[in-house]
Amino acid sequence: MKALIIEDETAAALNLKAILKQVAPGMEIVETLESVEESVEWLRANPQPDLLFMDIHLADGDSFRIFSAVEVTAPVIFTTAYDQYALEAFKVNSIDYLLKPINSADVQRALHKLDRLSSSERSDYGSRVRTMAASHREQTFLVHVRDKIIPLKREEIAYCYTSNEKVTACTFDGATYPLDKTLEALQAVLPEADFFRANRQFIVARRAVKEITVWFGSRLSLHLTVEIPERIVISKARVPEFKSWLTSVQPAE
Repeated sequence: MKALIIEDETAAALNLKAILKQVAPGMEIVETLESVEESVEWLRANPQPDLLFMDIHLADGDSFRIFSAVEVTAPVIFTTAYDQYALEAFKVNSIDYLLKPINSADVQRALHKLDRLSSSERSDYGSRVRTMAASHREQTFLVHVRDKIIPLKREEIAYCYTSNEKVTACTFDGATYPLDKTLEALQAVLPEADFFRANRQFIVARRAVKEITVWFGSRLSLHLTVEIPERIVISKARVPEFKSWLTSVQPAE
């Protein structure tokens, strides 16, 4: 069996390799990769392995981004340092998930589960992981706050704001969360029916727009249902586009 390890922590990768050498001496580790970008390039250039060990959070973003860039058909065992929030989804949809620090008993349990599955069942798990990844990409952001991963649903977001190269999401209840994406990346994944790129610093949710006032130079100033760090101004050139978005496009269900 050939396995691919996607893990950005050197110590964790070495620990997993040592355990696999002990509990599955016949397994060949074809490569150890550290980032989303590396993983996408490798999977595009090489045959699919028989199994993927994949850390949920990598240095350059969540590993779900891999699934949006390349088709992954191999079964997946997720690894993570967190044991709360969204992990039940990983347990249901992947072969298994391993909590760090990983131990030999957990790895052996996951491999035994894989061994018991038929080819069609393994393929089914691969399909379920892809579906789960797509769902998380479209509807949920995994926010890292200290020692926790918090799933932030897109319908909770009132606006996203960038300042000093840091992006923050603010929810309708006033909570703020750091995001590891640029506004450009967020604009690409947030549905246009519900979110509008107001200017270089703000993306606003339709439901958050409370009222609009005419500002200097035929610009518009937006007032939201939540507090904002600074005034949101729509340029004169974009006023028609904003009005069209606000009046003619219905929110996605």
